[in-house]
Amino acid sequence: MALYTHHLPRWKREEVEEIKHGIEEHTLVGVVDMYGIPASQVQQIRRNLRGTARVKMARNTLIEHALNELGGSVASLNDHAEGQSALIFTNENPFKLFKLLEKTKTKMAAKPGETAPEDIVIPKGPTSFKPGPIVGELQQVGIPAAIEGGKVKIRETKTVVKKGEVINKKVAEALVKLGVKPMDVGLILQAAYYRETIFTPDLLAIDEDAYANNIVLAAQQAFNLSVNAVIPTRLTVAAIIGKAVREARNVGVEASIYEKDIVDLIIGRAQREMLAVALAAQGRGFELDEATLKAASAATAAAPAAAAPAAAEEKPEEEETEEEKKEEDEEGGMAGLGALFG
Repeated sequence: MALYTHHLPRWKREEVEEIKHGIEEHTLVGVVDMYGIPASQVQQIRRNLRGTARVKMARNTLIEHALNELGGSVASLNDHAEGQSALIFTNENPFKLFKLLEKTKTKMAAKPGETAPEDIVIPKGPTSFKPGPIVGELQQVGIPAAIEGGKVKIRETKTVVKKGEVINKKVAEALVKLGVKPMDVGLILQAAYYRETIFTPDLLAIDEDAYANNIVLAAQQAFNLSVNAVIPTRLTVAAIIGKAVREARNVGVEASIYEKDIVDLIIGRAQREMLAVALAAQGRGFELDEATLKAASAATAAAPAAAAPAAAEEKPEEEETEEEKKEEDEEGGMAGLGALFG
């Protein structure tokens, strides 16, 4: 018989042993707060958790006895067993358990003396109340009520209780009449013991969408860093090589190095520069022949693609079409340049 329970009545010793067995047989044990939960909702929660988790209601002193007898890091759960506590046993991880328990919560009316879990806001708009004492009752708690069109109306949105403030009796009564249920009622996980670690709600309340978006962003930034710093990996080596090819090609074009892979780009750039000169000359009164005008019009229409050659190169499927346009423009442009400058 355990040292800590030899002085306890038999039924209490049995409770302690049951708690210990529950902890030893599951990968996770949690302490939950059951304050204010109606008996009917407790039964519903048990049904919802069936097959996933088991709730064990026991006195805090018996929970303390069981945890102390087991000793080790699990005994630190005693620091979180306050108020109307119970234990929950499961083989799920603490994050899944926290999310599961959050789903068991329901909204209920506030009782006098309870603390607002969030700002309690009354929106503006009509109510279902007919003119009567309700107008004065709402006004007494700071809700701007008035009679309009034979009905009671809230004239403007009003925060009647801020998060963390105590809800007094008159406010609680007004909220009940308005059908406002600000209180989350359900099993509140105070702490979970999992793999020799204590997890508290502040660690478990994770915005999964934001977390996933952060992972995606981190992956994108790591990819860009690898490419820009030229750190080849299995995932980035193709992008690094592609970037190097584009940069080398741009250098070749700028330096007019006549290699077979870039000579067409050099000629295309020269053609565009020639057409720009022709258009500038036209703006100063020079007349352009029909071929030059046609080539200039085609170049103007293709300006977005020509202004970003690197972007065009990233889409090889469009490259042939662009080159065909350049060849057509080149024939008309060269003839027009000869006519313009003799």
